[in-house]
Amino acid sequence: MRRVLSIDGGGIKGVFPAAFLADLEDELGQPIASYFDLIAGTSTGGIIAIGLGLGIPARDILRFYEEKGPEIFRGGKGLGRLKQLVSAKYDPEPLRAALTEVFGDRKIGESSTRLMIPSLNLETGEVHVIKTAHHARFERDYKLSAVDAAMATAAAPAYFPTHRLAAGIPLVDGGMWANNPMGPAAVEALGILEWTKGDVRLLSVGCTDEAFTMNADRSRHLGLNYWATRLVNTFMAGQSSSSIGTAQLLLGHDNVVRISPTVGRGRFKLDGVDGIPALRGLGSDRSRTESPKLKPAFFDKPATAFKPLRSLTPIENGVSQ
Repeated sequence: MRRVLSIDGGGIKGVFPAAFLADLEDELGQPIASYFDLIAGTSTGGIIAIGLGLGIPARDILRFYEEKGPEIFRGGKGLGRLKQLVSAKYDPEPLRAALTEVFGDRKIGESSTRLMIPSLNLETGEVHVIKTAHHARFERDYKLSAVDAAMATAAAPAYFPTHRLAAGIPLVDGGMWANNPMGPAAVEALGILEWTKGDVRLLSVGCTDEAFTMNADRSRHLGLNYWATRLVNTFMAGQSSSSIGTAQLLLGHDNVVRISPTVGRGRFKLDGVDGIPALRGLGSDRSRTESPKLKPAFFDKPATAFKPLRSLTPIENGVSQ
């Protein structure tokens, strides 16, 4: 049985999946990544996915959010409304510095498991998915630095500026098309890796959900002023629903598990660092309740060791000859 882990985007709300996975990992006594054949993560979920792939303990990833989160999202709240209209809310340098401290100069090709990290090419409007060398077509991404990959998938429009790779490719947050990446992950499993339908299980961990509330009769007469503050939430809800449905259709309903508790509207925000303690507690609590059900399906034994089709040369890996 092949196993896939999918982690949603959600900014500082990534504390929830980080805490959820950290508690599971502590209980298992083995790296979470060692149990999965593929890990997909978007935006904050991409940061977690990359960290797990590089062998960083989930507890250390959680600590990254707790310690660096307030620094990363500092300074944006004092911006005037006019300035927010013409520039990103946050300086990307604190995020880059924090990621560099954790990932160093390590590359995507150093991951111990298959990775897929969604982003979007702002020049062409095409999806740009950063992947390990787990298929013959994937010839370049494994050389990409983990920091670059994380910065690209987390470059949320309005919050952080576009991230340009060394080659000049302008990338923004993968949440623009796959904030919940479980659908694309299921497609990768069956369509690219050609794993057998019925022989793939997928665990999806979100960053909490809000109950969708929209008065359809009332809203049909309202215009841009009404929709301006509701379009993002509506789009995200639709994308997530579509992604869940795609995964269930491709893999089978019984092979898909979704963990993302519903919370009150506005309870947590993408840059709401004051919610970190509550998100951590929520993740730990959900791990405690879900663990007995997840162990037989996902954590009975480690996955087969990943053997990439391409490996980094000593020079690419930062080792001098």
